[in-house]
Amino acid sequence: MIYELRHEFNVKELVKIADIPRSTYYYHVKKWSNPDKYADVKTEMRRLFNDELKCRAGYRTMTREIRKTSQINHKTVQRLMKELGLRCMVRRKKYRSYKGDQGKAAPNVLKRDFNAVAPNEKWVTDVTEFHLFGQKIYLSPIMDLYNREIVTYTISSRPTFSMVTEMLQDSFKKLPEQHKLIVHSDQGWQYQHKHYQHMLSERGITQSMSRKGNCLDNSVIENFFGILKTELLYIQEFDSLEEFIQELHQYMHYYNHRRTKQKLRGLSPVEYRLQSSIAA
Repeated sequence: MIYELRHEFNVKELVKIADIPRSTYYYHVKKWSNPDKYADVKTEMRRLFNDELKCRAGYRTMTREIRKTSQINHKTVQRLMKELGLRCMVRRKKYRSYKGDQGKAAPNVLKRDFNAVAPNEKWVTDVTEFHLFGQKIYLSPIMDLYNREIVTYTISSRPTFSMVTEMLQDSFKKLPEQHKLIVHSDQGWQYQHKHYQHMLSERGITQSMSRKGNCLDNSVIENFFGILKTELLYIQEFDSLEEFIQELHQYMHYYNHRRTKQKLRGLSPVEYRLQSSIAA
Protein backbone atom coordinates (compact mmCIF):
# COMPACT_ATOMS: atom_id res chain seq x y z
CA MET A 1 0.00 0.00 0.00
CA ILE A 2 2.87 2.35 0.80
CA TYR A 3 4.41 1.63 -2.57
CA GLU A 4 1.13 2.38 -4.37
CA LEU A 5 0.55 5.58 -2.41
CA ARG A 6 4.14 6.87 -2.59
CA HIS A 7 3.34 9.44 -5.34
CA GLU A 8 0.41 10.97 -3.44
CA PHE A 9 1.78 10.99 0.10
CA ASN A 10 5.10 11.31 1.85
CA VAL A 11 6.74 7.89 2.33
CA LYS A 12 8.11 9.00 5.69
CA GLU A 13 4.58 9.63 6.97
CA LEU A 14 3.20 6.42 5.42
CA VAL A 15 5.74 4.14 7.09
CA LYS A 16 5.03 5.92 10.40
CA ILE A 17 1.30 5.21 10.02
CA ALA A 18 2.03 1.59 9.02
CA ASP A 19 4.38 1.32 12.02
CA ILE A 20 7.25 -0.22 10.08
CA PRO A 21 10.87 0.97 9.74
CA ARG A 22 11.76 2.87 6.56
CA SER A 23 14.62 0.42 6.03
CA THR A 24 12.12 -2.47 5.86
CA TYR A 25 10.07 -0.66 3.23
CA TYR A 26 13.09 0.12 1.04
CA TYR A 27 14.41 -3.42 1.45
CA HIS A 28 11.24 -4.84 -0.06
CA VAL A 29 11.10 -2.18 -2.80
CA LYS A 30 14.65 -3.09 -3.82
CA LYS A 31 13.78 -6.79 -3.72
CA TRP A 32 10.80 -6.24 -6.04
CA SER A 33 12.90 -4.30 -8.54
CA ASN A 34 15.49 -7.07 -8.84
CA PRO A 35 14.83 -9.81 -11.41
CA ASP A 36 13.74 -13.18 -10.02
CA LYS A 37 16.83 -15.39 -10.28
CA TYR A 38 14.63 -18.47 -9.95
CA ALA A 39 12.19 -17.50 -12.70
CA ASP A 40 13.42 -20.20 -15.11
CA VAL A 41 13.54 -22.78 -12.32
CA LYS A 42 9.96 -21.97 -11.34
CA THR A 43 8.80 -22.35 -14.95
CA GLU A 44 10.50 -25.74 -15.19
CA MET A 45 9.08 -26.82 -11.84
CA ARG A 46 5.53 -26.02 -12.98
CA ARG A 47 6.07 -27.93 -16.22
CA LEU A 48 7.53 -30.99 -14.51
CA PHE A 49 4.94 -31.03 -11.74
CA ASN A 50 1.90 -30.72 -13.97
CA ASP A 51 2.91 -32.33 -17.26
CA GLU A 52 5.42 -35.09 -16.46
CA LEU A 53 5.05 -35.91 -12.77
CA LYS A 54 1.24 -35.50 -12.76
CA CYS A 55 1.16 -33.77 -9.34
CA ARG A 56 2.93 -36.78 -7.77
CA ALA A 57 6.18 -35.05 -6.78
CA GLY A 58 7.24 -33.91 -3.34
CA TYR A 59 10.21 -31.61 -2.86
CA ARG A 60 12.71 -34.50 -2.76
CA THR A 61 11.60 -35.84 -6.14
CA MET A 62 11.47 -32.31 -7.56
CA THR A 63 14.99 -31.62 -6.28
CA ARG A 64 16.32 -34.70 -8.10
CA GLU A 65 14.59 -33.60 -11.30
CA ILE A 66 15.76 -29.99 -11.18
CA ARG A 67 19.34 -31.01 -10.34
CA LYS A 68 19.57 -32.72 -13.73
CA THR A 69 19.89 -29.23 -15.26
CA SER A 70 20.57 -26.85 -12.34
CA GLN A 71 22.45 -26.91 -9.06
CA ILE A 72 19.95 -26.07 -6.33
CA ASN A 73 19.51 -26.73 -2.63
CA HIS A 74 16.65 -28.96 -1.55
CA LYS A 75 15.47 -26.34 0.93
CA THR A 76 15.23 -23.81 -1.89
CA VAL A 77 13.16 -26.25 -3.92
CA GLN A 78 10.88 -26.81 -0.95
CA ARG A 79 10.43 -23.04 -0.52
CA LEU A 80 9.77 -22.44 -4.20
CA MET A 81 7.21 -25.24 -4.36
CA LYS A 82 5.42 -23.69 -1.40
CA GLU A 83 5.44 -20.27 -3.12
CA LEU A 84 4.03 -21.81 -6.31
CA GLY A 85 1.42 -23.85 -4.47
CA LEU A 86 2.79 -27.14 -5.84
CA ARG A 87 1.62 -29.72 -3.32
CA CYS A 88 2.05 -33.45 -3.84
CA MET A 89 -1.39 -35.06 -3.97
CA VAL A 90 -0.14 -38.50 -2.89
CA ARG A 91 -0.80 -39.71 0.64
CA ARG A 92 0.76 -43.00 1.73
CA LYS A 93 -1.00 -45.64 3.79
CA LYS A 94 0.68 -48.31 5.94
CA TYR A 95 -0.54 -51.79 6.64
CA ARG A 96 0.16 -54.55 9.15
CA SER A 97 0.01 -58.30 8.88
CA TYR A 98 0.75 -61.43 10.88
CA LYS A 99 3.10 -64.37 10.43
CA GLY A 100 1.69 -67.50 8.85
CA ASP A 101 2.67 -70.91 7.57
CA GLN A 102 4.93 -71.37 4.60
CA GLY A 103 3.42 -72.16 1.21
CA LYS A 104 2.61 -75.79 0.52
CA ALA A 105 3.66 -75.53 -3.12
CA ALA A 106 7.03 -73.86 -2.45
CA PRO A 107 9.01 -72.69 0.61
CA ASN A 108 9.75 -69.07 1.42
CA VAL A 109 13.20 -69.00 -0.18
CA LEU A 110 13.33 -65.20 -0.37
CA LYS A 111 12.77 -64.70 3.39
CA ARG A 112 12.24 -60.95 3.04
CA ASP A 113 15.72 -60.41 1.62
CA PHE A 114 14.62 -57.81 -0.92
CA ASN A 115 18.12 -56.74 -1.96
CA ALA A 116 19.73 -57.98 -5.18
CA VAL A 117 23.25 -57.24 -6.40
CA ALA A 118 22.46 -57.78 -10.10
CA PRO A 119 19.50 -57.82 -12.48
CA ASN A 120 17.54 -61.06 -12.94
CA GLU A 121 18.54 -62.36 -9.53
CA LYS A 122 15.25 -61.89 -7.63
CA TRP A 123 11.83 -61.20 -9.12
CA VAL A 124 8.57 -60.68 -7.23
CA THR A 125 5.02 -60.84 -8.59
CA ASP A 126 1.39 -60.53 -7.53
CA VAL A 127 -2.04 -59.56 -8.88
CA THR A 128 -4.05 -56.49 -7.86
CA GLU A 129 -7.52 -55.32 -8.85
CA PHE A 130 -9.15 -51.98 -9.57
CA HIS A 131 -12.86 -51.17 -9.22
CA LEU A 132 -14.15 -48.59 -11.71
CA PHE A 133 -17.54 -47.96 -13.31
CA GLY A 134 -19.00 -51.03 -11.68
CA GLN A 135 -16.34 -53.26 -13.25
CA LYS A 136 -13.02 -54.78 -12.22
CA ILE A 137 -9.64 -54.62 -13.92
CA TYR A 138 -6.74 -56.87 -12.92
CA LEU A 139 -3.03 -56.07 -13.17
CA SER A 140 -0.34 -58.75 -13.02
CA PRO A 141 3.22 -57.32 -12.97
CA ILE A 142 6.59 -58.86 -12.26
CA MET A 143 9.29 -56.71 -10.63
CA ASP A 144 13.07 -57.04 -10.52
CA LEU A 145 14.29 -56.35 -6.98
CA TYR A 146 17.64 -55.13 -8.27
CA ASN A 147 16.24 -51.78 -9.41
CA ARG A 148 12.49 -52.15 -8.71
CA GLU A 149 11.83 -52.16 -12.45
CA ILE A 150 8.61 -53.68 -13.76
CA VAL A 151 9.97 -56.37 -16.08
CA THR A 152 6.60 -56.91 -17.75
CA TYR A 153 2.90 -56.92 -16.92
CA THR A 154 -0.52 -57.96 -18.20
CA ILE A 155 -3.94 -56.33 -17.78
CA SER A 156 -7.18 -58.30 -17.88
CA SER A 157 -10.89 -57.86 -17.15
CA ARG A 158 -10.89 -61.23 -15.36
CA PRO A 159 -8.35 -62.85 -12.98
CA THR A 160 -7.58 -65.69 -15.36
CA PHE A 161 -4.64 -68.06 -15.21
CA SER A 162 -3.64 -66.99 -18.73
CA MET A 163 -2.89 -63.43 -17.63
CA VAL A 164 -0.23 -64.81 -15.28
CA THR A 165 1.25 -67.28 -17.77
CA GLU A 166 1.33 -64.63 -20.53
CA MET A 167 3.17 -62.28 -18.15
CA LEU A 168 5.62 -65.03 -17.24
CA GLN A 169 6.19 -66.05 -20.85
CA ASP A 170 6.87 -62.45 -21.82
CA SER A 171 9.32 -62.03 -18.93
CA PHE A 172 11.31 -65.05 -20.14
CA LYS A 173 12.18 -63.09 -23.29
CA LYS A 174 14.18 -60.70 -21.12
CA LEU A 175 15.87 -63.42 -19.07
CA PRO A 176 19.37 -64.54 -20.11
CA GLU A 177 20.02 -68.24 -20.58
CA GLN A 178 22.49 -68.32 -17.69
CA HIS A 179 20.91 -67.13 -14.44
CA LYS A 180 20.18 -67.98 -10.81
CA LEU A 181 16.75 -66.41 -10.65
CA ILE A 182 14.27 -66.66 -7.76
CA VAL A 183 10.64 -65.73 -8.46
CA HIS A 184 8.67 -64.93 -5.32
CA SER A 185 4.88 -64.63 -4.96
CA ASP A 186 2.13 -65.05 -2.41
CA GLN A 187 0.09 -68.25 -2.12
CA GLY A 188 -2.37 -67.30 -4.86
CA TRP A 189 -3.98 -70.24 -6.64
CA GLN A 190 -2.34 -69.34 -9.94
CA TYR A 191 1.15 -69.59 -8.41
CA GLN A 192 0.35 -73.02 -6.97
CA HIS A 193 -0.86 -74.27 -10.35
CA LYS A 194 1.27 -77.13 -11.70
CA HIS A 195 1.60 -75.54 -15.13
CA TYR A 196 2.97 -72.32 -13.59
CA GLN A 197 5.46 -74.33 -11.55
CA HIS A 198 6.43 -76.31 -14.64
CA MET A 199 7.10 -73.08 -16.57
CA LEU A 200 9.48 -71.97 -13.83
CA SER A 201 11.29 -75.28 -13.52
CA GLU A 202 11.75 -75.54 -17.29
CA ARG A 203 13.73 -72.30 -17.21
CA GLY A 204 15.69 -73.34 -14.12
CA ILE A 205 13.95 -70.77 -11.93
CA THR A 206 13.61 -71.28 -8.18
CA GLN A 207 10.08 -70.67 -6.91
CA SER A 208 9.53 -68.92 -3.58
CA MET A 209 6.21 -68.27 -1.83
CA SER A 210 5.11 -66.12 1.11
CA ARG A 211 3.76 -67.59 4.28
CA LYS A 212 -0.02 -67.79 4.46
CA GLY A 213 -1.70 -64.49 5.22
CA ASN A 214 1.56 -62.56 5.45
CA CYS A 215 1.74 -59.80 2.86
CA LEU A 216 4.96 -58.48 4.44
CA ASP A 217 6.77 -61.45 2.85
CA ASN A 218 6.00 -59.84 -0.51
CA SER A 219 5.91 -56.24 0.70
CA VAL A 220 7.90 -54.71 -2.17
CA ILE A 221 5.30 -55.55 -4.81
CA GLU A 222 2.53 -54.71 -2.32
CA ASN A 223 4.19 -51.33 -1.81
CA PHE A 224 4.29 -50.84 -5.58
CA PHE A 225 0.53 -51.43 -5.75
CA GLY A 226 0.06 -48.84 -3.02
CA ILE A 227 2.18 -46.31 -4.91
CA LEU A 228 0.35 -47.05 -8.16
CA LYS A 229 -3.09 -46.55 -6.65
CA THR A 230 -2.21 -43.41 -4.70
CA GLU A 231 -0.42 -41.83 -7.65
CA LEU A 232 -2.95 -42.79 -10.32
CA LEU A 233 -6.27 -44.21 -9.15
CA TYR A 234 -6.90 -41.96 -6.16
CA ILE A 235 -5.83 -38.59 -7.60
CA GLN A 236 -7.22 -38.71 -11.15
CA GLU A 237 -10.71 -38.83 -12.57
CA PHE A 238 -11.49 -41.03 -15.57
CA ASP A 239 -14.32 -40.76 -18.07
CA SER A 240 -14.32 -44.43 -18.99
CA LEU A 241 -12.70 -47.77 -18.27
CA GLU A 242 -10.81 -47.50 -21.56
CA GLU A 243 -9.31 -44.18 -20.48
CA PHE A 244 -8.18 -45.69 -17.17
CA ILE A 245 -6.47 -48.60 -18.96
CA GLN A 246 -4.70 -46.14 -21.25
CA GLU A 247 -3.56 -44.08 -18.25
CA LEU A 248 -2.44 -47.29 -16.52
CA HIS A 249 -0.19 -48.16 -19.45
CA GLN A 250 1.24 -44.63 -19.35
CA TYR A 251 1.84 -44.86 -15.61
CA MET A 252 3.76 -48.14 -15.96
CA HIS A 253 6.05 -46.44 -18.47
CA TYR A 254 6.36 -43.41 -16.19
CA TYR A 255 7.24 -45.62 -13.20
CA ASN A 256 10.04 -47.40 -15.07
CA HIS A 257 11.47 -44.48 -17.00
CA ARG A 258 10.67 -41.25 -15.13
CA ARG A 259 9.91 -41.93 -11.46
CA THR A 260 13.19 -41.46 -9.60
CA LYS A 261 14.18 -43.08 -6.31
CA GLN A 262 16.68 -41.93 -3.73
CA LYS A 263 17.79 -45.54 -3.21
CA LEU A 264 18.68 -45.68 -6.92
CA ARG A 265 20.98 -42.64 -6.63
CA GLY A 266 18.22 -40.35 -7.79
CA LEU A 267 17.63 -42.30 -11.00
CA SER A 268 14.62 -44.08 -12.42
CA PRO A 269 14.70 -47.92 -12.50
CA VAL A 270 15.63 -48.04 -16.19
CA GLU A 271 18.25 -45.30 -15.85
CA TYR A 272 19.80 -47.15 -12.91
CA ARG A 273 19.97 -50.43 -14.82
CA LEU A 274 21.49 -48.81 -17.90
CA GLN A 275 24.03 -46.86 -15.87
CA SER A 276 24.99 -49.98 -13.93
CA SER A 277 25.47 -51.98 -17.12
CA ILE A 278 27.74 -49.27 -18.55
CA ALA A 279 29.80 -49.19 -15.35
CA ALA A 280 30.14 -52.98 -15.44
